[in-house]
Amino acid sequence: MCGIIGYIGNNNAIELILDGLKKLEYRGYDSAGIAFINESAALEIVRCKGKISDLINKLGHASIKSNTGIGHTRWATHGSPTENNAHPHRVESIALVHNGIIENFIELKKDLLKKGVRFSSDTDTEVICHLIHTYYQDGYPFDEAVSTAIKLIRGSYAICVINEKEPDRIICAKKDSPLVIGLGNGEFFATSDVPAFLSNTRDVIFMEDYELAILTKEGVIFNNSSGEAIYKKPTTITWSPSMAEKGGYRHFMLKEIYEQPRAIADTITGRVNVEKNAANLYEFGFDEDLITTIKKIYITACGTSWHSALCGKYMIEQLCRIPVEVDIASEFRYRQPIIGSSDLFISITQSGETADTLAAMREAKKAGAKTLTICNVVGSTAAREADFVFYTHSGPEIGVASTKAFVTQLTSLYLLATGLSSRNPVAQDCQGLIDDLLRLPSVLEEVLISEPEIEHMARVLSKASGFLFLARGILYPIALEGALKLKEISYIHAEGYPAGEMKHGPIALIDENLPVVILISKGMLYEKIISNIEEVKSRGGKTVVISNSDEPAVRELSDLFLWVPSLNNFLNTVIMTVPLQLLAYHIAVIKGCDVDQPRNLAKSVTVE
Repeated sequence: MCGIIGYIGNNNAIELILDGLKKLEYRGYDSAGIAFINESAALEIVRCKGKISDLINKLGHASIKSNTGIGHTRWATHGSPTENNAHPHRVESIALVHNGIIENFIELKKDLLKKGVRFSSDTDTEVICHLIHTYYQDGYPFDEAVSTAIKLIRGSYAICVINEKEPDRIICAKKDSPLVIGLGNGEFFATSDVPAFLSNTRDVIFMEDYELAILTKEGVIFNNSSGEAIYKKPTTITWSPSMAEKGGYRHFMLKEIYEQPRAIADTITGRVNVEKNAANLYEFGFDEDLITTIKKIYITACGTSWHSALCGKYMIEQLCRIPVEVDIASEFRYRQPIIGSSDLFISITQSGETADTLAAMREAKKAGAKTLTICNVVGSTAAREADFVFYTHSGPEIGVASTKAFVTQLTSLYLLATGLSSRNPVAQDCQGLIDDLLRLPSVLEEVLISEPEIEHMARVLSKASGFLFLARGILYPIALEGALKLKEISYIHAEGYPAGEMKHGPIALIDENLPVVILISKGMLYEKIISNIEEVKSRGGKTVVISNSDEPAVRELSDLFLWVPSLNNFLNTVIMTVPLQLLAYHIAVIKGCDVDQPRNLAKSVTVE
């Protein structure tokens, strides 16, 4: 979950690496470091506990120049976040940065200790550095020392290695952790994610597992696991550099909340046939034969993406009458699921690099299921490995707490459900559903106008020590998402619950100090959730109601009330999400929390 970057070229490596690390800081920010070859061809390393700003302060304003270097921003896995454990790690002339987890590092470390090797950190990463140095010292060429060392490793890694004795090269390798090569004009980058170099080049090559890349000022050579040179075709990234900047907003999270109407519009564009009032199912890569053979659908995801998967289950089962199972990805792979060739497996992942989700997808492929991934990153591991891919087009999401990625996942699942429904003879009629979808961006613009009201609610609620979020039906996963957003960025305990289950436990928590956020949508369960609000009120609970019904009975039961517009039940999930995002955001800001970089979290969970 760390961020790594390497640069070689004719420009100032230190400036470019620090700028790239700032753009990767969402991946981890408990320590940081940089290694570079200075003007005297000597290897220098500067590391610190804390964020990139602390690293910049430690480097000072001295005019240091370098054309080759590597950098790292850390999310701690092995070893506490200290300067000693910060990357890059160095052994003699070798310096290395690493993203991933080495599962057999204890075994490797014991072998190295027996040979007299001394360790200076508690990290698993230092083992790799010592292994490479050992082989290099034994006479292996630099690239072979790297390739031989990584063959001993079990686990996940993306590494960039530099060598004081061979300052004109950076060696890169990967397995199960993302690594992308940027191809500039006389300069080359290696990094965990494209925003790190997007201001310099949009031409990239995504590395595959077990490949080695050798970066020089003249170009990049790729080798396969056998050491044979291979050709890899570049991809052009369509994101503009400005899409990864704050654009005047106080935080990335707020910017990304306000980008949601545009993100949804981009996800819809070209994917609906307005004349036929239907989704273009071929955008998912399906053919007619596959559609008619699907007997069951499995959806797996983690965190926020899992909440979108739960909503997708409602959409697909109600519109298409196809049974759907939803699993947290880390559980799916270990429960021996009954899945086969007549099933469709859907993985949902913003980054396309989520370790548990990738592992679950691989298990499904082994079992013979067809695999579809819904993700946001072109060329990501999930996109390359799945049989079919559907990109959400939300643009880069820098804030750790997911916002626009979530609503575009909901939109993608809605497109899938309506598309499958139109070809299913027993499915529900989709008339009007596409019209509602086309209206969704403008409806969200209307919701965003209510931000001042939501900020007022946040000021009233910001001193609460706990929250309960309640909803019914397809809005229940949105209650889960609202609770997750609040606890992620404000560190307030919050719990999402199906309102009908409140009497089976959570009602014991309700008193005058507990805000209860209740989502209400007009429809079949409307009267039932009104009864749930009355149960909260009778126990003295503080009711915070977000509803598309403006009836007096609802307002009278609300201590705080926010009206939102309505479309159909499926798209109301998106509409209800936005106020919950803004509520969490403003409470966190009022409490003085670091909204974009909440403690202990990282954006892309690339380790199990």
